[in-house]
Amino acid sequence: MELSQQPAQSGPVAMPSTSGHAELPAAPLYGKQSIAEVLGSAAASLGLPGFSNMLQLPPAQRVCVVLADGLGRNLLKKKAAHTPFLRSVAAAGQGRVPVWLDSAFPSTTASSLASLGTGRTPGEHGMVGYDVLDPAQDKVVNLLGNWDAKVDPLEWQPFPSIFERAAEEIDVVTVSLPQFGHSPMTRAALRGSRFLGGTSLHARTALAAEAMAGGNRSLMYFYVNELDKAGHRYGCGSERWEHQLEELDSTVKRLSATLPAGTTILVTGDHGMLDVPESQRLDYSADPALIAGVRHTAGEPRMVHLYMEPDAGEAAREAILDAWRRRFGERIWAFTREQGLAAGLFGALRPEVAPRIGDVMIAARDTLALYDTRRVRPAAMEVVGQHGSLTKPEREVPLLCFPAAGSKRRRG
Repeated sequence: MELSQQPAQSGPVAMPSTSGHAELPAAPLYGKQSIAEVLGSAAASLGLPGFSNMLQLPPAQRVCVVLADGLGRNLLKKKAAHTPFLRSVAAAGQGRVPVWLDSAFPSTTASSLASLGTGRTPGEHGMVGYDVLDPAQDKVVNLLGNWDAKVDPLEWQPFPSIFERAAEEIDVVTVSLPQFGHSPMTRAALRGSRFLGGTSLHARTALAAEAMAGGNRSLMYFYVNELDKAGHRYGCGSERWEHQLEELDSTVKRLSATLPAGTTILVTGDHGMLDVPESQRLDYSADPALIAGVRHTAGEPRMVHLYMEPDAGEAAREAILDAWRRRFGERIWAFTREQGLAAGLFGALRPEVAPRIGDVMIAARDTLALYDTRRVRPAAMEVVGQHGSLTKPEREVPLLCFPAAGSKRRRG
């Protein structure tokens, strides 16, 4: 399968403009310190051949990767008073293991979980946004939920998952909500594990302890989505969100107490989050200049993909860029597909993926959310907690690495 390596930049990337605008920030640290390195490093720490321990995890008999959807590094530090257990883990230190990672780009669940599950960049696995263009249908398709009936998850993302590769050697288990057992997202990027579904955090914790009780080498993926749901609905500054953060802290503490000796626990997130006030959730489709010559819109409110009409030339694309920059100025990054690829935002590129990426992309820099109300439900504009862009609160996620407490008791 042919891949083209884009010349990723190590620092901010300047983009020419007659009106002046912000430089793109540095690309995610793919291959070094991103969400894509977690499962491969875990497999290597278990002694499996063919994997690289890029995160320098300690040797282990078992690894449990806790993925808390929506857990950003910035929020975890800001709300440390609500996480006494995780705070104590962080204070204990973790040797040479990094304490934070970059999410994939865009900083959204579809892209980051696909990078987690495959160990590959969005430009390779093809999950380049929440919803994106399917060039074969000339139609925008959603990469979460039920997908589109004409999109085969195994064709859209053809690479074997890390679970599939690891399952040839050891027991690989996913503990998640029941509805995700055979979801298109699971089949695309997280396939190949033994799936255990539990509706509550307590049920999932019990399933995890039971699954690892046999004592054999194993790799576990433990998914928590309650924090992300609370953030979207109520905001990450809300008491509801803080309650779910406390529940996450209690859940990880229970895992630490119940998982057997020789288990390394990793806690990370797929993206962070920030709150956008209602006054800054804007309908860009109401301004004709912002959609002139645009055939499709996609992405998410903080990372918009604009796909131009096939006959739209370079002048039309430049006009769109100028219109967005004049309207929003330093509040956004406005750039072309080619600029995003050259900056390394999507990493190495599989040629089939390029047309799925917008001709023009708009990424929010401050508390701004951008909607096309011609194609999204009105309820979408009620979402408070948002993510998808390149800001640190959205793209940086924590990485906590520690042994299960049971290992200490058994050694004593």
